[in-house]
Amino acid sequence: MPTINRRWVLASHPEGKPTLDTFRLEEVELADPAKHELLIQAKYFSVDPGMRSRLSGDSYAAALQPGEVIEGAMVGEVVQSNNEKFAVGDLVTGGFGWQSHTLSNGRGLAKLDANLFSGPLRATAAIGVLGIPGLTSYFGLSDIGKPKEGETVLISSAAGPVGATAGQIAKMQGCRVVGIAGSPAKCDYVTKELGFDACINYKDTDNLVDAIKAACPDGVDIYFDNVGGEMLDTAIANANERGRIIISGAVSEYNKPEPRGIRNTLQFITHRLCMEGLVVFDYFKQFRDAQAEMAGWIKDGKLIYTEDISEGIETAPAAFIGLFEGENFGRRLVKVS
Repeated sequence: MPTINRRWVLASHPEGKPTLDTFRLEEVELADPAKHELLIQAKYFSVDPGMRSRLSGDSYAAALQPGEVIEGAMVGEVVQSNNEKFAVGDLVTGGFGWQSHTLSNGRGLAKLDANLFSGPLRATAAIGVLGIPGLTSYFGLSDIGKPKEGETVLISSAAGPVGATAGQIAKMQGCRVVGIAGSPAKCDYVTKELGFDACINYKDTDNLVDAIKAACPDGVDIYFDNVGGEMLDTAIANANERGRIIISGAVSEYNKPEPRGIRNTLQFITHRLCMEGLVVFDYFKQFRDAQAEMAGWIKDGKLIYTEDISEGIETAPAAFIGLFEGENFGRRLVKVS
């Protein structure tokens, strides 16, 4: 019996910040699974700020074209299967985007281990703290940041899924960790629940350079950047010699027709700074080992995570747009049904 798939597609390339009209909700009929295929019903999918650039042009991958499904990570349940590797009832994850159902031949699909995803580790963690955001934090710190005990780590968008995870990992490494966030509630969460040593509310300061200097009196050894633009410049101004800057995202730049970029470049010469961008898929072969280690931290209570879940597939565009207003508190997901 055919299945009706509800899916969000790109209606038109946005100029500036996306609007609700950027997206279109469609209903299409899916045939029954063919030989070696399976039908997946989505439980949750992610909305990701890094997708913004692909709505308008080429980025780390080719631009989406009008009519294509908006990309995102999905956790779903197998409801029909003609594939010997997957049974009805299996929980799976894959990059199937903003839609209620999908057909798959099993390629790029991972079965969730029921023994792993138990207790404090919910299935949604597979597309959050153990998915791209968490792995970005893990590899960004370990491979680019290379933290040493006693160093100071500064993290922008500290209450978001990447920043929150990076800060907790840095604390495990014996670092002093300072976050930057956009409200008193987020700063309280970062310090009182995540264990950061301090947090700066950037909306409540007239001079962020001085605010960072006050919170990081010994300077900044590692800056984990999720924001870019002017905030990146303020961090560079406070960097120590041989400081490392991890470029994970640039949410302040995504909706600008002409990004501001960085201007404080002299510091790279005088302080011998190193700045490197991060695409987490470069570490794909190491994902399983990293996920196993992080899962252990979660079950031991050393790493916590927060999810910001919108109810209903209809909420996806508004949930995505809200990312650029700083609405989300933790990993933003959509609960499909």
